[in-house]
Amino acid sequence: MPRFPLLILALLMAACSPDEATEPGRHEVTESATRQQPAPHPDQHRIILAADPWCPHNCRAGAPEEGYMVDIAREIFAASGFDVEYRNYGWARSLSLARENRIDGVIGALKGDAPDFVFPERPMGTARIGLYTHPESQWQYRGLESLNGKTLLVINGYSYSPELDRYIADYTDDPERVWVLSGAAPLGRALRLLAQERTDTFAEDQAVMSWFLREHSGYPPPRLAGIAHQAPVYIAFSAGNPRSEELARLLDAGLARLAETGRLDVIKASYGLSTSD
Repeated sequence: MPRFPLLILALLMAACSPDEATEPGRHEVTESATRQQPAPHPDQHRIILAADPWCPHNCRAGAPEEGYMVDIAREIFAASGFDVEYRNYGWARSLSLARENRIDGVIGALKGDAPDFVFPERPMGTARIGLYTHPESQWQYRGLESLNGKTLLVINGYSYSPELDRYIADYTDDPERVWVLSGAAPLGRALRLLAQERTDTFAEDQAVMSWFLREHSGYPPPRLAGIAHQAPVYIAFSAGNPRSEELARLLDAGLARLAETGRLDVIKASYGLSTSD
């Protein structure tokens, strides 16, 4: 069979993209882009941390603003002679790489994300998980029973709240109740699906949603239908890494020092946040 018709067909197929294709923005990267980065290996004086962009907690690696958690980690670990390398992968892959000891830890973790990891005593921030809808929706979130008849959109590997996590686990194979998005920072795709009324509600941190809408004016702001959970946010380290306990202790000591000197307030204020955020 001649190859030219096949080549033309392949080019036409490549030019077409589904509605859900992710459009990378300033603080958003595609999963295909992250897959091109080989996973590094930690060394004695380098700490490798990874996550999908979740700005302002942690943003795009190499951006002028990498996120307050990245800035804090760099400052604390530099005082102990460590260089921090921050990378972006999908969240599920970041957790997997840490468990394989190919990176040291993950940024922006709730304890429900990785209960087997080593967590510092002090969190770096707070996540306030909201349920968002189409702007014209009148639905209000009032606990799990209010999700009856609704499609909940979530991100693969994320933890939201103990009750939401159980709900997602129970119905993850029922696309009429739970729709799971995969990939790095799929917030833009989720907002398009809400705007197109292809899903009913999407769970996301309030600070992350506010930051994204500020940086991406082309998206219609969704409507906040209720707060599902509030939880501390951490940098967490793999339990199989022999230096994880030491790194957690260094973070705790460094956070106490930055809080005492007021430096913590300065870093968070540069992202429009207060110490309680």
